[in-house]
This record gives sequence, C-alpha cells and structure tokens, in this order.
Amino acid sequence: MDLSTATTKLQALRREMTGHTDRDDERRILDLLEGATREELNHLLSNVDLVHLLSDLDDRLVGPAHHTALLDLLCTRRAAELSLPVRASLASALQQGATPTQAERRLRDLFLGLKGRELTAFKNLLEAGGESHDLHKLVFDDVDDGAVRAELLAHFEREARAFPSGENKVLSDIDDTLFVNWVDRRYPPKTVYPGVLAFYQELDRGPGIIPSRAGDLVFVSARPQDPLGLIENATLDSLRERGVPLAVMLSGSFFSLLGNTRIARKKLENFEQYARLFPEYGFVFVGDSGQGDVEFGARMREALPQAVRAVFIHDVVATPQEQRDAWRERHVFFFDTYVGAAVDAFHAGVISRDGVDRVAAAARESLAAIAFPSPDQRQAREAELERDLARASALPPRWPDGQ
Repeated sequence: MDLSTATTKLQALRREMTGHTDRDDERRILDLLEGATREELNHLLSNVDLVHLLSDLDDRLVGPAHHTALLDLLCTRRAAELSLPVRASLASALQQGATPTQAERRLRDLFLGLKGRELTAFKNLLEAGGESHDLHKLVFDDVDDGAVRAELLAHFEREARAFPSGENKVLSDIDDTLFVNWVDRRYPPKTVYPGVLAFYQELDRGPGIIPSRAGDLVFVSARPQDPLGLIENATLDSLRERGVPLAVMLSGSFFSLLGNTRIARKKLENFEQYARLFPEYGFVFVGDSGQGDVEFGARMREALPQAVRAVFIHDVVATPQEQRDAWRERHVFFFDTYVGAAVDAFHAGVISRDGVDRVAAAARESLAAIAFPSPDQRQAREAELERDLARASALPPRWPDGQ
C-alpha cells in the first residue's frame, strides 16, 4: 500500500464526512470506498468512526438509496476483503442504537461469510470490547428477527462440529468468588481472594504446554441488566479496578434477584444461550456456595455434560465434608482456597501442573499483603492455605501417563 496515497484518501473521506452530507457528498464517499484497494479500504475503515460513516449516508424516499449501497458494498460485495478487526468494528457499528431489519440481515451476512477458525476469531473479537455491546447482546437482543437468529446459531453449530477449538471458556461468578461482597466474613470486605486472578489465568491458559488463546473469561452474574447497559458497564469497570483487564458479562435481571433458585435459573438461561454462541468450546465454571451457584453449576453439568468440564465452588458457608464428597462425584469441586481449587483443576485436567505452582505462588504473596482485623483471623486463613499448599506440593511433577 502506498502510504501517501492512502493518507490522501483518508483525508478526503474525513473531509466528506465533516458536517452535513448531501447526496453529492454521499456519492463521493461511495466512489472513494469503491475505488480503494483492499489495503486502502481496511486503512480507511480502521481510521474513521464507522457509526458516523453509517449514519452519514441516507436512503431517500425520492432519490438514491446511498445507505443501502454502502451496506451492500461493505457487508456483501467487499466483505471478503475486510480484515477480521475491521469486520468486527463494522458489526459493532451496526449494533449501535436501533437495529432495523436491514442492519440485522447485514450482520448475518458478516457472520455467514466466515467459516471455521476465522468465524471463532471473529466472534471472540466481538466479545473483546469490554462493554455491554457484546456478541451475546447482538444475537439475543439486538437481532429481533427469529429467522436471522436461527441462521446465525445454525451456522455456529455447523462450523463448531467441523472445527472444535479444543479450548475452554472460563465462566465465573463475582461476589464471594472474585472478591468478598456478600456472605463471606473470613476476609476484610471487598478483598480480592488470594490466587483467584492467577486461577482464572491458568484456566484460560489450559492444561497444555502451549498456552491457549488468552481472553476467554466470562462473568455470569445475578446483577441485573438495564436497557442502557449502565449496570453492566459499571461492573466491568469494577472488575478492571480489581485486576481483570478484559472480560465479558452475562447479566441477570431484577426479577431473578428474588431467591437462589431464580438466580440459578437466570444464570442457566444465559449460559445455555452463551453455549450456543460458542459451541466449539468447552466450559468451566467458578462460583461460591452462598447464592445459587451450586444449583447453577449442577444444572450446567446436566444440560451439557460433555461440554462442561468442571465446576469449582468457593465454600463460604462451611459445607460439611460428606456433602462436598457427594458433589465431587458429580464433578462439582468445593474449595476453601484457590490453591485447593487449582489442585482439583489439575486432577480434572483443565490446568497444568506448572499452573498449580503459579497459583500457589500468587496466593501466598496475596495473603501476606491482606490487612486482617485480628491475628486469629489471619492465622485461620494461613492454616487453610498451608493445608492446600501441602496438597499442591504432593502432586506429581507431570501427568501419571507421562504426557
């Protein structure tokens, strides 16, 4: 690509987009994009506000249908030339505001034009925005046409059968799972649990020598979703403040806050929808014993036993050992520290032996930095950690079969 030519075309595009655009301005924008090379087209679309671009071109009752012409150009005729990041930015722009029938069909075209690994990468890019406009909202909220949604989900399923990813999506609760915020009184309020961030990283990394793709952390919360996504975006900001730089949210509803069974039911509905978006993945879930997560995790396993690899429950209500043992038979693992969770995750085959050591090191360091209100409280937490550190040290250095 000739950089000077591309820069000149970008300046011309921005000039045409400044202020009010009449039909002549719109025609020049279309001609500029039509005449751009593949590299120039991606450069132009990467460096302008696509929401602004889409809104600048209109369909007139009497006169040219320039908006339709733009969508046809970008979503159909030249869609194969777009890089995945540009295609994802275009899909996100179409998702903003109201999504009329034409926008829904163009979104469908952007998905159906991709297969296999490219489709998986595209879906993951749409999840990576760090705000409420994600893939789940796009397919199950913004797309109102049931036939369009069915086409998308059928396409995802076909491609998943042909190209399974071999990786896991990591689903997690927030309160009393990531940090103290509901039932747990063992730590100071709002404490991020020692080792939890490292545990997420290791589940995301996977059990193999070569790390899996990073960025597969999804929070499944009972916190309600409002129409503007303000609560969800505020929660994502809170997660970033606590050391989670990038995550996806599957929110609850105000109605589902009324009781653990309703919380579990709403979380299961969100999970089943999410699993249809990413049928090429397996799943693990991390929750706590204080607010419906045990029931939710068990239902996950019942709904998709082959896909849900393991459920890890942070015990904040002192569950008796016989109940823990019974749940373990169902691949639902209760734990007191994230080192204990890592040991169980190793046995379940979802993190590596080295990953256990990394979680252990992070937990030991984090616990030492917590300001407990009393020496007795610190000693109790240190005793729990030392017990699970001993379990971690007793693990074999590699899988028993030598892998």
